[in-house]
Amino acid sequence: MTNIAIPESRTGSQDVSRAHVGRDASVAADVGVRMAVSKVDFFYGSFKALTNVSLDIPDRNVTALIGPSGCGKSTFLRCLNRMNDEIPGARIIGSITLDGEDINQPRVNREALRKRVGMVFQRPNPFPMSIADNITYGPRIHGESNRTKLSEIVEKSLISAALWDEVKDSLKKSAFELSGGQQQRLCIARALSVEPEVLLMDEPCSALDPNSTHLIEQLIEELKQKYTVIIVTHNMQQAARVSQRTAFFYKGEIIETGDTATMFTKPSNKQTEDYIWGRFG
Repeated sequence: MTNIAIPESRTGSQDVSRAHVGRDASVAADVGVRMAVSKVDFFYGSFKALTNVSLDIPDRNVTALIGPSGCGKSTFLRCLNRMNDEIPGARIIGSITLDGEDINQPRVNREALRKRVGMVFQRPNPFPMSIADNITYGPRIHGESNRTKLSEIVEKSLISAALWDEVKDSLKKSAFELSGGQQQRLCIARALSVEPEVLLMDEPCSALDPNSTHLIEQLIEELKQKYTVIIVTHNMQQAARVSQRTAFFYKGEIIETGDTATMFTKPSNKQTEDYIWGRFG
């Protein structure tokens, strides 16, 4: 990993002047594109939230979406598993493909898509049930009923979310008894329980303390070995630490995208430079 100087962001939650950035992860033939977004416009009724957005998302990498509040990052993220379909009046123009298949085609089953493209939200949202039942909820919905298999899924998912050792003796306790950081890792484990291919994370650390944030960032580093991860973050240091590629959004458009090391040291666009250096946002 490469050390680069990162300005202290006004929106960052940690006082860090240097951060680690992963290796150059420009989308190359040997990496492959897991999701491809081409010329997407998105509307909430008459309001245009995204304009002509195109982005290749490489497989088994972390892609960070940065930009000021209200610039379309979360809207874009929700487009990737059609969560915006639940909003009356929402509509999309353009193409979003997963392994070459357009996810917005009528033949695509939304529940099957969301099994492949999981999501972790800004604030922990465990279900009002036990720790174990939170994990098995998704697999049961998708038809798994074998108790032995479900127990294996619970252990595997919690291990993957770096939570197993902390909760293995209290799986029947309410998820609400966990700390905020533990709840967020439980939500990550719940998303992993159905074995997705892509994991969407919408500011997963914004409501967490620095120690919990560090644990989640370590987890993201491990998850990229198996999953394609797209994370929305307002924390420039976090984007630099966890991602290989970055896309800068502004007023519903992507202003610049590329490997994180280059964008944080030699951005090609003045707006990108100003945002990274905390001159606005």
